[in-house]
Amino acid sequence: MKKLTSICLIISVFTIRLGNRMNQYQKLVDNLTKLNLDNMAASIANYRQQVNDNKISFSEALLELTDKEIAYQQQESLKRRIKRARFPIIKQLSGFDYQFQPSINQQQISDFATMSFLDNQENIIFIGSPGVGKTHLSIGLGIEACRQDVRTLFINCHELILRLKAAQEKQHLERVMRRYERYDLLIIDELGYLPISAEEAKLLFQLINGRYERKSTIITTNVPLSSWGTVLHSTATAEAILDRLVYHSHVIKIKGKSYRLASVNS
Repeated sequence: MKKLTSICLIISVFTIRLGNRMNQYQKLVDNLTKLNLDNMAASIANYRQQVNDNKISFSEALLELTDKEIAYQQQESLKRRIKRARFPIIKQLSGFDYQFQPSINQQQISDFATMSFLDNQENIIFIGSPGVGKTHLSIGLGIEACRQDVRTLFINCHELILRLKAAQEKQHLERVMRRYERYDLLIIDELGYLPISAEEAKLLFQLINGRYERKSTIITTNVPLSSWGTVLHSTATAEAILDRLVYHSHVIKIKGKSYRLASVNS
């Protein structure tokens, strides 16, 4: 009887200690969740078991947990930056077919991907017919910029002008201009694809002028620089825009076939 009583007492003590440990463990998981350390909270059970089995030390488990949490947080942060950049589709530079477009210098694009052009507030202008890969390259560079924590925005030229016009009509133009001027990298896609009036061209000039020698801009266009005066319905405005864009810029002329037409015909 005494032995049975002793065993029951031991079991009771063990149960209380186990319960305390479980309470502490659950509290730890709750704390990690409250600190938004979701990856650590999800992985800690596995590492707890490995420590208990003496497979790894506590410090090793903590190091691996924090390393994985950092990688997870960085990936989530990148996803948020890419979402805020408003790319219409995700395109990677690694997926660009340079053999299909041999006119493009792959090493030059790789150099752009280091974002060194941002340090000198340089611009990039991709010129070429529809479907040759201008937008793919600009998005690919934008994704790389996001990876390097560069505040980036991608916007279609027609949409940009509509937003500037709406801001002007509501007398919010200065505030909206400042917002676009703050982006470290602004990507304006398809300039000249749709007609631009002389008044709209002036709005575009104001934006380019506000970013001049302060921030970098990437522009894609199917219109040769010599024809911008016709597209913008103002030779003077076109010359003023080009003066500020081309002064510190890399002009990439893409001569080749359309990817889209090739895929349709294949």
